[in-house]
Amino acid sequence: MTEPRTAPPTPTPTALVAGPTAAGAQGPIDTRRSLGAVVRSGVAAVFPRDPLLRNGHLLAISSLVSSALGSIFWVLATHWYDDEVVGLSYSALSMTLLLASIGQLNLSDFLVRFVPSAGHHTRRLILLCYAVSAVVSSLVAIGFLLLVPRVAPGLDFLLTPVTAACFVAATAGYAVFVMQDGALTAVRRPGWVVAENVVFACVKMGLLGVGAALALFSGILLSWVGALAVSLLVANYVLLRRAVPDHVRVSTEARRPARALRYAAADYVGSLFRMAAYTVVPLLVLNSLGAEQSAYFSLAWIVGYVLYLIARNLGSSLVVEAVSSPERLVEHTMRMLRHTGLLLGAGIVLVAALAPQILSLFGPEYAEHGTTLLRLLALSALPNILVSLAIDVWRARRRLRWAVGVQIAMCVLVLGLTKLLLPTLGITGAGVAWLVTMCLLAAPLVIWRARWLTTGSRRSS
Repeated sequence: MTEPRTAPPTPTPTALVAGPTAAGAQGPIDTRRSLGAVVRSGVAAVFPRDPLLRNGHLLAISSLVSSALGSIFWVLATHWYDDEVVGLSYSALSMTLLLASIGQLNLSDFLVRFVPSAGHHTRRLILLCYAVSAVVSSLVAIGFLLLVPRVAPGLDFLLTPVTAACFVAATAGYAVFVMQDGALTAVRRPGWVVAENVVFACVKMGLLGVGAALALFSGILLSWVGALAVSLLVANYVLLRRAVPDHVRVSTEARRPARALRYAAADYVGSLFRMAAYTVVPLLVLNSLGAEQSAYFSLAWIVGYVLYLIARNLGSSLVVEAVSSPERLVEHTMRMLRHTGLLLGAGIVLVAALAPQILSLFGPEYAEHGTTLLRLLALSALPNILVSLAIDVWRARRRLRWAVGVQIAMCVLVLGLTKLLLPTLGITGAGVAWLVTMCLLAAPLVIWRARWLTTGSRRSS
C-alpha cells in the first residue's frame, strides 16, 4: 500500500507483451503504445520524478481536495443548519484550530525539518511529539473553556458537558492530525496526506447529516470529532506500520536533532503569531459584527485560505529536500518560486473571476456579502507566495530570527488593520487588511532579496 520514494514508470500490459515491434507491426498495438506513452507523459508532468516538485504537487492536491470537500461540507451545513449556528460553529472551530496550533507547539514543522535525517529514531520522535502535543492541547482547550464567559461570550454553548468534552477532544485530535501530515510529508509519503484528508472529509459529511437529522445544535462540532478519530486511526496505521519502516530502511544516516529544543522554541513562537493571524480574525468578526456576518466572512475565508495553504504545503516540500541537499537550496527555491507563481497565479485569477459563482453555492446571501472579500483574499495570496517561501528558506537554514520577525509583523498588521477597518468597511475590511499586510511584507523581500536568498550556509537559532 505504500508509495515508492520516487515514481518509476509502470510498464503497461502492451509493453510487457509486445516489446519492440518489427516493421509492419499491427496498427492497434502501435496505437495502444502511443496512448500509453501519452498517459505516462501526462502523469510525469503532474507528478514529476523530481521529489521536490512531485511531493509539492501531491501536497498541493491535498490542499485542493481538502478545500473542495470542506466547501461541500459547509454547503451542506448552510442548508441543514441556520446561519447563526453556522457562524457560531465556524468561530468555535477556528478557536479549535488556534488552540491546537498552540498546543501542538509547531511540532508538525519540527517533524518536517528533522525526520528526514532521524533514521532509526524516527518512530520514537513521532510518538513523543504526538504525546506532548495531545496533552498540551487538551490543557490549553480546558483553559480556554474556563475563560469563555470573559473572552468569547458568544461561544457559551461550548460550556455544556458534552459539547465541552467534544471541544477538548477536537482540539487534541486536530493537533495530532496536523502533526501526522508533517510526519507523512517528512517520510516522503504525501500521497497519504491526500488520502487521510479524503477520509476525514467524507466521514465528517456523513456525521454532519446524522447531526442534522437528530437536530443537534452541536452537530457540526460533533462531526469533526468523529471524523478526526477515524482519520487518525487510518493514517497512523499507514504511517507507523508501513511508511516509517520504509523510511528507516532507506535512510543513510540517523542523527538526533542538534539544538532541537532551541529550534523548536523559536519556530513555535513564529507559528503562534502566524496562526493567530489566520484564526483570530473570525473571532474579531463575530465579536464586532455578529454571528450572521461571521458566517459570511467564514465561508469566503474557507475558499480564500486554500491559496495560502497551497503555498505553505509547497514550501514544506522545499524544506524536506533542503535537509538532504542543502547546497541546492537556492536552486530549489527559485524553481519552487516560479512553479508556485504559475500554479497559484492561475488559481488566483479563477477565484477572483468566479467569486460570486463560488460563494453562491453556499446561498445567494453569501455571494452578496462576501464577493469583494473573497477577491481581496485571492489577490493577497500572490504576495503571500514570496512571504511564505522566505519563511521556509529561513526555517531550512535555521535562521529563525527573521522567520519569527516576519510572522510577528504579519499578525500585528492583520489583526490591527482588521480591528480598525471592520466598523467602517464590514467584513470587506478583513480582506483589505490581508492584502495590505501581504504587500507590505513582500515588498522588502523583493528589494533586499540578496539578504535571504543567498548561497551562504551560516546558521543561527
